[in-house]
Amino acid sequence: MNTDAPWPGLEEAWSRVLGMQVKLHRWAGEDSARRFVDLFNLVADPAFLLVAWDRVRSNKGARTAGVDGIPPSMIRIMQVEMLFLHDVREQLRSRTFTPLPVRERMIPKASGKLRRLGIPTAADRVVQASLKLVLEPIFEADFQPCSYGFRPRRRAQDAIAEIHHFGTQGYHWVLEADIEACFDSIDHTALMDRVRRRVGDKRVLALTKAFLKAGVMTELGGREQTITGTPQGGILSPLLANIALSALDEHFADQWRQEMEPARRRQQRRRNGLGTWRLIRYADDFVVMVHGTREIAESLQTRVAAVIAPLGLRLAEAKTQVVHLDEGFVFLGMHIQRRHKRGSPKHYVYTYPSAKAVKAIKAKVRALTNRSTTNQDLADLLRRLNATLRGWATYFRHGVSKKIFGDVDSYAWWRVAGWIQRKHHRLTWKDLRRRFMNGWKLTADGINFTGAEAVSVYRYRYRGYRIPTPWNASASTR
Repeated sequence: MNTDAPWPGLEEAWSRVLGMQVKLHRWAGEDSARRFVDLFNLVADPAFLLVAWDRVRSNKGARTAGVDGIPPSMIRIMQVEMLFLHDVREQLRSRTFTPLPVRERMIPKASGKLRRLGIPTAADRVVQASLKLVLEPIFEADFQPCSYGFRPRRRAQDAIAEIHHFGTQGYHWVLEADIEACFDSIDHTALMDRVRRRVGDKRVLALTKAFLKAGVMTELGGREQTITGTPQGGILSPLLANIALSALDEHFADQWRQEMEPARRRQQRRRNGLGTWRLIRYADDFVVMVHGTREIAESLQTRVAAVIAPLGLRLAEAKTQVVHLDEGFVFLGMHIQRRHKRGSPKHYVYTYPSAKAVKAIKAKVRALTNRSTTNQDLADLLRRLNATLRGWATYFRHGVSKKIFGDVDSYAWWRVAGWIQRKHHRLTWKDLRRRFMNGWKLTADGINFTGAEAVSVYRYRYRGYRIPTPWNASASTR
């Protein structure tokens, strides 16, 4: 693309970016050893920057500012978007663009600990987004199908469906692994070495490294260097983490191809007591499913630790364990367990919302219905509650979830009933039913309480390794 090209309209920009991505993905797939040496001009191209800005301004974090105090939403409100993009592009072309430190924001985790998020400036977000538009189709050609997190057209349900699939094929021992502080610990040298396998453009490499080394402005006002890690919160961070962790995917994929294919070899290995195994990974959460013995599964822990050690990573010993599928384990919020089906001699693999997930949604319901919220209208409360429960249930609708949805709705119903009584003192149950219910259904101003049970529960279709990328002739990334 021409670096002096005029700024296109948004629709034209999306079309041009998609066309270039299709080519990059095809070229990378046709030659696994190809290194791309002229990518920087794409990062600074008007079409790529415009599409990057479109993604940044429509992101739910658009109202959050970086260290410069300017959120993307303000740039849009002030109608200086094109002036802003021109300035970013000129800085890139003149090689004067320098990422600023990310603004630290500590987010509480369910365990009670805090997770650090790094919020980049608006300009840094746009450049990161443009860089991702260029790099993602190239590296997607190399990524293994066992990886599902932060990849286009792949989702957590695919990883869970694959566990369910292998669980029904005799893979009953599970190495449930957890990487300690993965996003904060990735070694920059090891990561950049993996990026260099595909990228030969020194300007793109320097820009990527600059984002890794940008540093963090803490909540107390101090500045910390980023010696390791890809700060969570950045647009580019998930892709970089996947590039690093693809070393683990490649190790298990190579082992499968060399030692466990075709099917007759797997059968022979099992007869000889060697076993077979499969990796399923979602970002830094992964399991290794084993068709064999507990001892084989335990031995794989050492193998995994050796593979990730050069990346600066290590397993969290307290959270890494070997379990049998009959015991069950939690992965991506789902409790996965093989159980005996009532009235049948057969065993099946079932998935349920985990106890932790149920506890988390009840905490959200409790927060929405506490005493401090009684100043709002009941209709507003029901609208927010419905949206919260519907979003939660949509994620878990592919499990054995109907009864749990009913239990959560019952909890929410009683919380709302109590909220109404606190808002309207001395209200009897008879008056409550007459004024705020249709039968036993809570309602206000035409808004009914629908809850989680309004979401249909159905089995997720296992897509195997046939999940397409967005980059074919008829694809659209919008």
